[in-house]
Amino acid sequence: MADTVLYEVADGLATITLNRPDAMNALDVATKVALRDAVRAAADDDAVRAVLLTAAGDRAFCVGQDLKEHVGLLASDRESGEGRTMTTVREHYNPIVEAIAGMPKPVVAGVNGVAAGAGFGFALAADHRVVADTASFNTSFAGVGLTADSGISWTLPRVVGPGRATDLLLFPRGITAAEALGLGIADRVVPAAELRAEAERTARKLAAGPTVAYAAIKEAVSFGLSHSLAETLEKEDELQTRAGASEDHTAAVRAFVNKEKPVFRGR
Repeated sequence: MADTVLYEVADGLATITLNRPDAMNALDVATKVALRDAVRAAADDDAVRAVLLTAAGDRAFCVGQDLKEHVGLLASDRESGEGRTMTTVREHYNPIVEAIAGMPKPVVAGVNGVAAGAGFGFALAADHRVVADTASFNTSFAGVGLTADSGISWTLPRVVGPGRATDLLLFPRGITAAEALGLGIADRVVPAAELRAEAERTARKLAAGPTVAYAAIKEAVSFGLSHSLAETLEKEDELQTRAGASEDHTAAVRAFVNKEKPVFRGR
């Protein structure tokens, strides 16, 4: 894995850190490959119970595509006629977002600075966003003559509504942390100096929680967004039956009756 993405697993928590602070954690090809591999590794590792996605430095979470590299790749495409540059959506962005949103584990995004373009999309793909009070969000795509990618045309309307999402995509602008909180883009805003500690505390709390239930919750919410009430009720019955058969449920009920704190083992 490239050193532009750091990956660490400890006590059930996988921490994935974008590590190009001098480039505002922009996504060159090597970083996209490393990030894709990291989120897939976290999704597939049974030892991982929750994921923290964050970034180095205090200026940016991720400003999206590395446009300096992108200019050179576009020029190479024009010379070769191959048109390989824009396959990055299919090869990198889509798998990253699918792994973040689709893994049966909670994912916390610790947004320490600017989240723009694909960086915004990755943050929205997470289940919970802890945001520094100095951070901001920007769709950015239209500003460089592009449409939405990194899942943002799916996630953003579900968070802010289709009308507001279209406005933010057509007229890219900075969204402050305070406004993001009001729109539901941020789940919690904390002082910048406390961002990493608070995001890690949140992720560790989830890692120690009823992860069988968390997986079912993620599946239920995703299912309900695209199915009828009757279909969703059937899905809830299926998922609750599964959760109710887990060791975690039995242990938690026993702990409640005995007025003890439950210990969840993800089984």
